[in-house]
Amino acid sequence: MNIGAAAKQAELPTKTIRYYEEIGLIRPAARGANGYRDYSNEDLHILRFVQRARGLGFGVRDCRELLSLYRDRNRASADVKALAEQRIAAVERKIEELQSLRETLCHLVERCTGDDRPECPILSDLAAESQ
Repeated sequence: MNIGAAAKQAELPTKTIRYYEEIGLIRPAARGANGYRDYSNEDLHILRFVQRARGLGFGVRDCRELLSLYRDRNRASADVKALAEQRIAAVERKIEELQSLRETLCHLVERCTGDDRPECPILSDLAAESQ
């Protein structure tokens, strides 16, 4: 199948597929007699694998390692689990950051009367010097 069909089935933009090939994350698809990329079912499976891993927030480096582990039938599942646990820790850190951001914004909104007066604690806070 051509890159457009592969992209549609893998739910990835064609530009992303070309990028993954360029950086060596995935093997370049074989070329047909017409010179166009010709994706096999195995290629499509790998594209979906990467799309799913990226959707879970794994970076390109992690995806490279996950693919390597996936292809290695002698892998230890502990290695895969360790990568997933690292991703969970990163997600938890991000959640904490977002919760702190939410609390700060809620505090600023509570202090703002939201009326016709020009005084605004939100703008005052944004304009304040770094603390």
